[in-house]
Amino acid sequence: MYDRVIWPERYSPKVSAIYALNDIDVKAPPEVVWKLLVDAEKWSRYFPAEDQVKILSGGRELGLGTRYSRVTVGFPMSLVVTECVSDRRLAWATTVDGDETGSSAYHGWVITPTADGCHVLTEETQQGAWFLEELGRKHPGALYRYHELWVESLARAAEAEFARMAG
Repeated sequence: MYDRVIWPERYSPKVSAIYALNDIDVKAPPEVVWKLLVDAEKWSRYFPAEDQVKILSGGRELGLGTRYSRVTVGFPMSLVVTECVSDRRLAWATTVDGDETGSSAYHGWVITPTADGCHVLTEETQQGAWFLEELGRKHPGALYRYHELWVESLARAAEAEFARMAG
């Protein structure tokens, strides 16, 4: 059994309009996956869709309390890291810039060591009128598909990095 995201009550899947879970087994150690995950400004090296990420609160990697911005599928968003356990857990809360409906999201990552490397799980919940319109009505299933590409790309990048380090 793998660990799951630890949900703040207001973001629990039980009370959220939109929810997605994606996971994958990776043939690389947790620390290799972790390094790719916290290096947010370079996510686009392995996942081109995330090419507009900027850490705003200093530092070069995501850490507890880090504030950053990103443009995801054309929409600017503001984020803050709310959980950070090195090589194991990372989560952030998101608001959509300019959205006055109070929509928000919570995205968590959990890395569990395995005999062959690690298991990566990501879960996200979204709430509010903006997300319901954009992802619920206009693009149903888009969150799951986006995250599926992300975890697959992350796995490939981690495995390639691990092979490079071992070679």
